[in-house]
Amino acid sequence: MATRIPNLLIGCAAGFSGDRTDAALPVVRELIARAQPSVLIFETLAERTLALAQLARQGDPQAGYEPLLDDLLRPVLGLCMAHGIRIVSNFGAANPLGAARRIRELAREMGIASPRIAVVHGDDLSGLQHRDLLKQMLGKTMPCEPIASANAYIGAEPIAEALRAGADIVVCGRVADPSLALGPALAHFGWRMDDWDRLARATMAGHLLECGSQVSGGYFADPGYKDVPGLATLGYPIAEIEESGDCTITKPAGSGGRIDERTVKEQLLYELHDPAGYLTPDVVADITTARVRQVGPDRVRLEGVSGHQRPPSLKVNACFEAGWFAEGEISYAGARAEGRARLAAQVLRERLADTAPLRIDLIGVTSVLGDDTSSWLDSTPIGAARDVRLRVAMQHRERSQAERLVREVTALYCCGPAGGGGVRTGVRPRLGMVSCLVPREAVLVGHTMLDPQSQQVVA
Repeated sequence: MATRIPNLLIGCAAGFSGDRTDAALPVVRELIARAQPSVLIFETLAERTLALAQLARQGDPQAGYEPLLDDLLRPVLGLCMAHGIRIVSNFGAANPLGAARRIRELAREMGIASPRIAVVHGDDLSGLQHRDLLKQMLGKTMPCEPIASANAYIGAEPIAEALRAGADIVVCGRVADPSLALGPALAHFGWRMDDWDRLARATMAGHLLECGSQVSGGYFADPGYKDVPGLATLGYPIAEIEESGDCTITKPAGSGGRIDERTVKEQLLYELHDPAGYLTPDVVADITTARVRQVGPDRVRLEGVSGHQRPPSLKVNACFEAGWFAEGEISYAGARAEGRARLAAQVLRERLADTAPLRIDLIGVTSVLGDDTSSWLDSTPIGAARDVRLRVAMQHRERSQAERLVREVTALYCCGPAGGGGVRTGVRPRLGMVSCLVPREAVLVGHTMLDPQSQQVVA
């Protein structure tokens, strides 16, 4: 009689770079209390985050990984190591090796035995050796400006291999978000890489986890329509994955938020372009046969997902330097505030008419629903808003031209209209992005182990 493999718990303690740094501890305590095989994941990488990390590394070769790494790990690193909870994350960003070295230093500072840290590699296609491949695949969309980053969305296989090799912590750069959960499931259950149904089910478990507290009520909350209790103390999600690949989504006991059929269904459909064909590097998932059902308080089971053979190509995002972005804000309040804010906007349009189109928002009147041409200013009548913040932004290839906007917004203090105050301005580099598909065989992935005693990696 075959021995049943115990279920695997995967807790997620971050859904993006800049997420709450106190989320991990309640998740880890819950994993410890349940006394099952467990993994903690941090998802901290978005397209723009990675490009900014590449720029940071250009300025400092030791930088380029998640800036909140210490804050995320310090509260839980000792507990995870003491209780055998493995950690998997993409907080390596543009410098996974740098992140791994910092984790080892952090463990030393905390008096923790040096963990076995694996570094996943292969996603970074920014080097000169990949330039011909990018030119071929991007074609006419290949940017003329310097490329800041080019990274392939790689899959779960190198994560699984690293865990099988004994890694306590796996540091990745650009892997597909659901692969952070699929990798540990592959290593734990020993699934084949062509067991498409199981891979698809664990992939969708990872999809439910990848945005952190969204599935436990955060992005779901809409007071009076979709109420969520304890939003200030949201519990981050935990997936209990079974050998079949089906899963149950929960959260730490006593934490805020809610997990029910509606929160899970919303997150299940989040960013899903085709429910019958969700493309990932590992598998094509089909949720048209999936079933979502409540099985207890804050416990929802997902089952019935099916899978198909993985795509032959991998997605690559290439980010390039795209000039400078400038913005400025100033507030107007009291009688005729909206009229004064509109007049200030018109002054800026005339003063900067020879630079670039301006994006103009009247926060409190029209901003999110505005447009980049600012044509709405000319087609809507002046209202009676008494608390308005004018925001103006533009992009330009030359920094000197972008800085003109900063000076002109500041000049509104005395050059009018009346009553402006609270100016805030800034200029920063702008990044553009193009995407393409590359043949899977052109991206060589794997992992290396960081030598616990030196700065080197070992096979």
